[in-house]
Amino acid sequence: MQTLKGDIVYLRALEPEDLSFLFSVENDEEFWEVSSTSTPYSSYILKQYLENSHKDIYEVKQLRLVICETNGDLAGFIDLFDFDPKNRRAAIGIIIKNKRHRHKGYGSEALSLLCDYCFTHLGLHQVYANVGIENAASRLLFEKAGFIRAGQKKDWILSNGTYKDEILYQLINKNVH
Repeated sequence: MQTLKGDIVYLRALEPEDLSFLFSVENDEEFWEVSSTSTPYSSYILKQYLENSHKDIYEVKQLRLVICETNGDLAGFIDLFDFDPKNRRAAIGIIIKNKRHRHKGYGSEALSLLCDYCFTHLGLHQVYANVGIENAASRLLFEKAGFIRAGQKKDWILSNGTYKDEILYQLINKNVH
């Protein structure tokens, strides 16, 4: 599928062989605030998740894709969630696992590929992202991709005993009515 292939990364479905990478991401406390997680996941639970990852987005209302370098090395994940076919919208989340993969355009290209997929193949009217106000890298990522800052949720995330604001970004597909 050319829609999910870029110059430096491609996006692919989850495979059983991704278990150890998935385990390392889901259990990395660095990502817990951005993924609304507060407890670790067992290999058993994640294996079950992988076994069910083939289900259709219309059934499970989410889709997780692996971000791969062109040589096949795993860089991270990009997710569609809160998929709402009636209102033709979905939320997007992205994680680049290793610092060596960050600031190299992987996230930008993955986001562009996923937005194209959403607008071309799913016929979505809009995609959106919720980004912590202190997450400057993600804010810049979405802003560079053309997402518009649509609002700010005050005291939305409780992290280490402190409430933080969260920004809502939206990208409207101008080609879909």
